[in-house]
Amino acid sequence: MTQAATEVTDSENGPAESQTGLTRHFRTAIVPAAGMGTRFLPATKTVPKELLPVVDTPGIELVAGEAADSGAQRLVIVTSPGKDGVVAHFVEDLVLESKLEASGKLKMLEKVRVAPALLDVQSVVQQEPLGLGHAVACAEEVLDDDESCVAVLLPDDLVLPRGVLDVMSRVRAKRGGTVLCAFEVPEENVSAYGVFEVETVPDAVNPNVLKVTGMVEKPKREDAPSLFAAAGRYLLDRSIFDALRRIEPGAGGEIQLTDAIALLISEGHPVHVVVHRGPRHDLGNPGGYLRAAVDFALERDDYGPSLREWLTERLSDDWAPQLTKYE
Repeated sequence: MTQAATEVTDSENGPAESQTGLTRHFRTAIVPAAGMGTRFLPATKTVPKELLPVVDTPGIELVAGEAADSGAQRLVIVTSPGKDGVVAHFVEDLVLESKLEASGKLKMLEKVRVAPALLDVQSVVQQEPLGLGHAVACAEEVLDDDESCVAVLLPDDLVLPRGVLDVMSRVRAKRGGTVLCAFEVPEENVSAYGVFEVETVPDAVNPNVLKVTGMVEKPKREDAPSLFAAAGRYLLDRSIFDALRRIEPGAGGEIQLTDAIALLISEGHPVHVVVHRGPRHDLGNPGGYLRAAVDFALERDDYGPSLREWLTERLSDDWAPQLTKYE
């Protein structure tokens, strides 16, 4: 069993329950998807970044599937004005489905039916790009009064294997408050992330569960309190919305989710982190996106064998392109 799988099953409260017996610790998962995707231009001029396929599945569908596997019933997608295609991906297309069925393309039909069946999807619009904290705050208006916490999944992050949200839910059930996900980054890269200041939890069964005593957004290398960086998975206590209303704009003049969490910590609100030791892919930049696509393709029976063979040949020392010359 891999370290990542051990982390998922060896939680503070014992093995993960089956989905049928899972106690839902959150009902709503929020996915901030209002960004312009400037690092992927010109592709994102007309196609939302969240719909770019990892092999043949849009990144946001992978994230929605993760949320559904962990017990979410509803996905709230925070979009920007005119960015409707992301939500449309989760709407049934009966015309397309009937054509695929009539032509006998049943495997393709099965694929296009996955997203609409995952969970209930709705959207809220972030009218101005005022930061991640502001985007999360936009979703408060659609929450039910009895929802004590929400999950936030950043669509740029693929955290593998699925299951870290289950561990985070059980940590919250035992310790209350807010639970975050972290991964360990190289020291030279620490300035690119929100970084946690942490201390050990004496009675924690899982050594990957740590108490958060502070957070710093993109610190200088010499000022970083640890090498544990935010991994795009948050299980936020409902009190986060009050904190978001009380903070001032931070880095970049934006409402930072990090600052709201730091405020809660300063007021004695319990905040813990689960350190994820498995793979993570950053879909937010072309380099990370390409690695994710290759990684996912290698795991598939239909593409994996031929891709692995081609990569072996392509990366060999004696490879040379065979180009046709025209004289």
